[in-house]
Amino acid sequence: MSGGHEAENRREGIPLGRIAGVPIVLAYSWFLIAGFTVVVYGPTLQSRQPQLGAAAYLVAFAYAVLLLASVLVHELAHALTARAFGWPSQKIVLNLWGGHTQFESFTASPGKSVVVALAGPAANFVLAGAGWLVVTTVHLTGVADILVNIFLWANFLIAVFNVLPGLPLDGGRIVESAVWKATGSQEKGTIAAGWTGRAIVIGLVLFAVVVPMASGASPDLPFMMVTLLVAMFLWQGASASIRHAGFRTRLPDVVAGRLAVPAVGVPNFATVEQALQAGASAGTAVVLCAPDGKPQGVVDPSAVARVPETAWATTPVTAVGYALAPGAYVPDTAGGQELIQYLAKLSGTEYAVVDGAGRVVGLLNQRDVVAAISGRPAR
Repeated sequence: MSGGHEAENRREGIPLGRIAGVPIVLAYSWFLIAGFTVVVYGPTLQSRQPQLGAAAYLVAFAYAVLLLASVLVHELAHALTARAFGWPSQKIVLNLWGGHTQFESFTASPGKSVVVALAGPAANFVLAGAGWLVVTTVHLTGVADILVNIFLWANFLIAVFNVLPGLPLDGGRIVESAVWKATGSQEKGTIAAGWTGRAIVIGLVLFAVVVPMASGASPDLPFMMVTLLVAMFLWQGASASIRHAGFRTRLPDVVAGRLAVPAVGVPNFATVEQALQAGASAGTAVVLCAPDGKPQGVVDPSAVARVPETAWATTPVTAVGYALAPGAYVPDTAGGQELIQYLAKLSGTEYAVVDGAGRVVGLLNQRDVVAAISGRPAR
């Protein structure tokens, strides 16, 4: 792993090494859920198993560690299945909400996407089955019996919950892939799966919180708190999926030549009069170019307006211009992710747009690119 990736991982959490070549990072946020598990589950376990005494809190912490191990196996199943399809995994991060596998760039397909997604729940079903075999074939007592049963049910619930058909859950990939296959658009599939994910959140809150309270049942505050936290996480994940799909849908239309206002280039030794003649048509910007033809500035219309007409022929155009950032020009055909990555490397908020011959044809403003990506009108 490069030094940059190592530093990034240390900022994100505690590097735990590699498994099958995949870096594992324990995010600092995991300690919050571990502490919550000890605080909430410890007293409950102590009241049900009074013989444990204070050790009930250690068992509760062991419960958190077992959940961590189950999530790790879940994410490894994703990573290793993806590797079989040639999709490299950058790292696995174990965090407050469980974990996620971060992939490097790859080309997906509906069928492969489903297989990779369902590999995680399948691994948890296997672990739950292993726990069931131990419970039914080995006579366990005390802490061992408690932890094995916890391990069994935790993996079973993780598996069942993750196959629900809505993003960001793994089962959402089934909906995404079905719509993707039917329409040929992964983005439409993602949006559909995001909305089914939102529907699942609404159903979860109704079933676990609203209905029990409406029926007059005594609320289980820890359970309700966990349910609402999970619902919030799922809603945020579903909404993020919908937004990201919308971004991908709009990305092909984000092309420098389409978003730029018309512009012409004039040499930086020209006069104001020559600049006005070159950009005489309404709405045409004037870009100042160096002797080698590279854009280096823009004429400011408000500054031109302050120059008396009698002085146009003798006033250098540089007196009414402002500088562009070094190298702030892009090809008119640059678009999509290529354009965004290119602009990210440049300073400033305005960029000259040039055609294939190097002639200035437009002036692009950063806010217009942002508006096109976000789907909102430019200000």
